[in-house]
Amino acid sequence: MRSAGKDYPSAIEVVDSHTEGEPTRVVTQGWPTCEGDSMQARRDDLEAHHDHLRRAVVCEPRGHDAVVGALLTPPVEEGSLAGVIFFNNVGYLGMCGHGLIGVVRTLAHLGRLQGREVRLDTPVGSVAAELAADGTVTFENVPARCHSLGVQIEVPGLGPLEGDVAWGGNWFFLTHLEDLSLELENLDRLLETTSRIRTRLDELGLVDEGEVIDHVELFSAPTREDADSRNFVLCPGGEYDRSPCGTGTSAKLAVLHARGELSVGQRWRQESITGSRFVGWLSERDGELIPHIQGRAFITARSTLLFDPEDFFRGGFSAR
Repeated sequence: MRSAGKDYPSAIEVVDSHTEGEPTRVVTQGWPTCEGDSMQARRDDLEAHHDHLRRAVVCEPRGHDAVVGALLTPPVEEGSLAGVIFFNNVGYLGMCGHGLIGVVRTLAHLGRLQGREVRLDTPVGSVAAELAADGTVTFENVPARCHSLGVQIEVPGLGPLEGDVAWGGNWFFLTHLEDLSLELENLDRLLETTSRIRTRLDELGLVDEGEVIDHVELFSAPTREDADSRNFVLCPGGEYDRSPCGTGTSAKLAVLHARGELSVGQRWRQESITGSRFVGWLSERDGELIPHIQGRAFITARSTLLFDPEDFFRGGFSAR
């Protein structure tokens, strides 16, 4: 927890927003340059040399475990406005759907958008987004794919269950549990159950070597009339997604398409456990499925984070 031996700037400028309830903190100034010719290389450099800043920016006492950070960098691809590296209380994300929507609204708030369409580079590929006049953001994600359907696993304390494995910018295990209602009043049980599932997934190694299924997504019937499904998503850092999860919705679209339950272009309306909603659909390009996710973000603050050398908690900490 002590920050001795680490270099901290005196201040870092951030813009906070929430996307359908899930917070994003965009770093706009004050962060040291991340080296590398690709976004993957820059993410690796950030992890190797500036990981203490990740913790200091998103964890307590300046943030909390649900905050997702987004570091803006120069672009790496021609035609892109910027690069972005997403991170949370425990590490780094390849892509973050709610965070991408928050980044677009932040760039608009700062007057950095050139028109309403923008391309942004992420460690898993470039994504396109469009900001509508009413503030709605629609982004075109990296290709999604269904890895496997009807996977049978045995989870200690839960017994046997069946789910699907899919990629939507991050890896997901998607399942439905009949005896567990997706309500906030059941939050402790939802977190315990999904954590047990993810622990078992770590042991099984269902995806390629070096890859990890770090998100677990539960589904049930919606509570909103304008939704097709309700979900609960366990994030890598042990928190749950307050939004319907952009990469999780992308993974769900790939699964539905693989099952023959969703055609290209057909809308899917995903409700979160907090009652917020994304709308998603698929297009097809060069034989790949491209998810499109639509939602709204709202700016909540512009802040200067300060790093007093005498502060015992300058480097941040996680309550978990």
